[in-house]
Amino acid sequence: MSLDGPILHASEDGCTLSVKVHPGARRNAVTGVQAGSLKISLTTPPTDGRANAALIALLAELLNIPRSRIQLLRGATSRSKTLHIQHSSPSLILEALSAALANRLP
Repeated sequence: MSLDGPILHASEDGCTLSVKVHPGARRNAVTGVQAGSLKISLTTPPTDGRANAALIALLAELLNIPRSRIQLLRGATSRSKTLHIQHSSPSLILEALSAALANRLP
């Protein structure tokens, strides 16, 4: 599976990423692409913003950047979210996310 589609858009100081979150999953993982959004499974339940914090932490780890460079723009209470990643090029982000998708367990 590849990261085809409009999941990532360049912006003036970084890029925006469209994500579809599956909270309460068995493990944290990038699981694919669905309807123009990156699918991410999180073990954290969607209560009190904990899943949003877990999403940002997971992406920061996968992209090897500080959490402070990732902001939730839209979807705080929705499974569909838009994130802004500061000072990163789309090609570097796609490379890191593609590696995470390729390394996931079956």
